[in-house]
Amino acid sequence: MRLVFAGTPAAAVPSLRALIDSEHEVAAVVTRPDAAAGRGRKVLRSPVGELADEHGIEVLTPARASDPDFLARLREIAPDCCPVVAYGALLREAALAVPRLGWVNLHFSVLPAWRGAAPVQAAIRHGDEITGASAFQLVRELDAGPVYGVVTEEIRPADTAGELLGRLAESGAGLLLATLDGLAEGTVRGAEQPAEGISYAPKVTVDDARVDFTAPAVAVDRLIRSVTPDPGAWAEFRGERFKLGPVAVTGEIGLEPGEIRIERRRVLVGTATSAVALGEVQAAGKKRMAAPDWARGTRIDEGERLK
Repeated sequence: MRLVFAGTPAAAVPSLRALIDSEHEVAAVVTRPDAAAGRGRKVLRSPVGELADEHGIEVLTPARASDPDFLARLREIAPDCCPVVAYGALLREAALAVPRLGWVNLHFSVLPAWRGAAPVQAAIRHGDEITGASAFQLVRELDAGPVYGVVTEEIRPADTAGELLGRLAESGAGLLLATLDGLAEGTVRGAEQPAEGISYAPKVTVDDARVDFTAPAVAVDRLIRSVTPDPGAWAEFRGERFKLGPVAVTGEIGLEPGEIRIERRRVLVGTATSAVALGEVQAAGKKRMAAPDWARGTRIDEGERLK
């Protein structure tokens, strides 16, 4: 089939690579416009755009998928199908109507659970034991189209969102390719999603990543892992932002929520239940380091807290 692939971040790269290496023709790639990033604010191509450039594939970067010039070029290319993985922009009916077999989205959850922008983060934060990826047909309603296939993945006790998404990106690439093969051969059909079990996972903001130590230790642990590496968990220490990597839940009790206790080889912080042991931390103006190393260089008064 003749394809136009839409995607932007690193999680979409395995799928694009699988399609490039397949018998299908990737005629063009649609990705978000180049954007400034890093301390130097250097304008960078998206990971998907970089891979397309390496293979000499035409890259389309519309500001909006409704732009007339983009729609005209999409019609000129005349794709049979448009696979989508984490593109990051809304696709309206004018674009959805172009490919004869529609747009096939790879979504990182087992639909209808966790429709929306941040399904992996939501699955970890809510303590799900199993998640997965779904290939489905895009329709006007958010993540509600017929499902062509699903792969599942166990959520490990120490998984961060980045680690889990990395595994799903690889297994999902195989699912997406198999789905497109089936569509080309006429052997796969979508199944309507059930009306029960629908849940939503909105985009995670920096404010959402603030750690509340009045919550139980297990909730603190899940929240931090769900926002690692992006946008990154944080609390306040001495009135400034204090970044937190994944923690370990301990059986230690006797600390008030947020209260810090320094031990020889670990730094404990109280929660509503037992304490958690900090992993890597980054104080304002400092490099990221192990919590005991930070504590050795910081005079922490008895009773001080992360807030």
